Amino acid sequence: MASKTLFNTQRGNMAPAADTFNQAGGLAYKYSAEHALAQYAVTGCFTSTFYASAEDQLGKVLEFAAQVEPEFIAKLAVFARERGFMKDMPALLTAILTVRAPELVPAVFKRVIDNGRMVRNFVQIMRSGVVGRKSLGTMPKRLVKEWINARGESSLFMDSVGASPSMKDVIKMVRPKPESLMRQALYGYLIDKEYDAEKLPQVVRDYEAFKADQSQPLPKVEFRLLTALNLTQAHWAGIARNAGWQMTRMNLNTFARQGVFNEKGMDRVIADRLRDENAIRKAKAFPYQLMAAYTMAGEGVPKMVTEALQDAMEIALQNVPALEGRVVVLPDTSGSMTQSVSGYRPGASSKVRCIDVAALVAAAILAKNKDAEILPFATSVHQVRLNPRDSVMTNATKLAQLGGGGTNCSAPLVELNRRKAVVDTVVFVSDNESWIDTNGRYAGYNSGTAVMQEWLKLKQRNPSAKMVCIDVVPNAYTQAMERDDILNVGGFSDQVFTVMKSFLSDNPQTWVRTIREIEL
Repeated sequence: MASKTLFNTQRGNMAPAADTFNQAGGLAYKYSAEHALAQYAVTGCFTSTFYASAEDQLGKVLEFAAQVEPEFIAKLAVFARERGFMKDMPALLTAILTVRAPELVPAVFKRVIDNGRMVRNFVQIMRSGVVGRKSLGTMPKRLVKEWINARGESSLFMDSVGASPSMKDVIKMVRPKPESLMRQALYGYLIDKEYDAEKLPQVVRDYEAFKADQSQPLPKVEFRLLTALNLTQAHWAGIARNAGWQMTRMNLNTFARQGVFNEKGMDRVIADRLRDENAIRKAKAFPYQLMAAYTMAGEGVPKMVTEALQDAMEIALQNVPALEGRVVVLPDTSGSMTQSVSGYRPGASSKVRCIDVAALVAAAILAKNKDAEILPFATSVHQVRLNPRDSVMTNATKLAQLGGGGTNCSAPLVELNRRKAVVDTVVFVSDNESWIDTNGRYAGYNSGTAVMQEWLKLKQRNPSAKMVCIDVVPNAYTQAMERDDILNVGGFSDQVFTVMKSFLSDNPQTWVRTIREIEL
């Protein structure tokens, strides 16, 4: 008689067998090469994460890029920059194309390399040799030169802040030909060659005059060009008055420390800028950046300004969809989610953690879907009560305080099945490092993940239910295999909500398909 232990009849649908392990040793499903590359492109910052080094991350990107068609790499570079608001990854993908498909580079370059920081990123990556060449080459050099020539004199001067390489290095490398005496003087000034001071752009002359005599009017320049000088409170107020949106968001405590808010009307100036919808869109702001600014604002930051950050959050989250039916959001609050969302880099790690992003997504969905249930989990499900009438900032802060513990992604699904809950949409926000609910490396590939098994049980009661799995770290696997009722999407911009809304609509499409449909 056959062994009942080995050949016991399984009730319900069988979960597809897992085909890999995650970094924590738990069972998982591999992404396709396209999906894995997309995941890295919108979450990777080339810094060490909880489980992987920066070098591992770079190696994976190059590995997956070698397995996909160049056209997909081109479209992904555009997606990662224009919709994911990433910096290093789009520059790397563009650099890869200079070797894989040079004919695609001009169209991609114009959309991806869109400011001085991106130019320097691209040049640095090209010169590093990681894509198979250590020089720019004729066509990339021409594109960089054309970008410099098309840049206005004032903007190019502002771009001179930054190093490794500096704009000075880039100009020396590509040798743009000046088309006017002003441009000739500016190039000489930037690369420390002889120049005619009378022919410099007005902004540069104003800057040099202020350096020589600080009783002169404050020049309208990148503030980092001024901070080494001995500035007064009035000077700092002038800097704040001329600052861009991102600089303002990042320096609220600095402004308070320098007495900016003691100047009459400056609280109103800063508040109005922070809640300006056009400025928010132009700055390509991540919602979590606003949460960080809000939670880190010190006592010296006026209430009017912190309230403006909450207004800005509502604008930044306009893409959050109102969902039909019963919605359950499952934010992962385990120990690995306490890592910095941009990875670890000495002296430069973001203080915003993955758990903060997960909490923010959950709170944002609750704000648009008042009857949604939030089931945060780690080793087990946390019991927490949230008021949908509270602000997104308030509820996100409550959830983020739950951090710690092991990762058990199936725990909230087990709870829903125990209750025989009626569910239409389940939204996971996790790093996919579930290990408590699996036998790990000793299980082999003869079973599906616990998440997939519990999802199939839930589907027996709720056949039309769908699940969205949002991953905020760079990896190549998931706890739920993608299919018609399961979407895997990565990133931490509000574009995630756009993709989710499309998937839950009457004409659903996958994340990879969304990228493929980009026109170059």
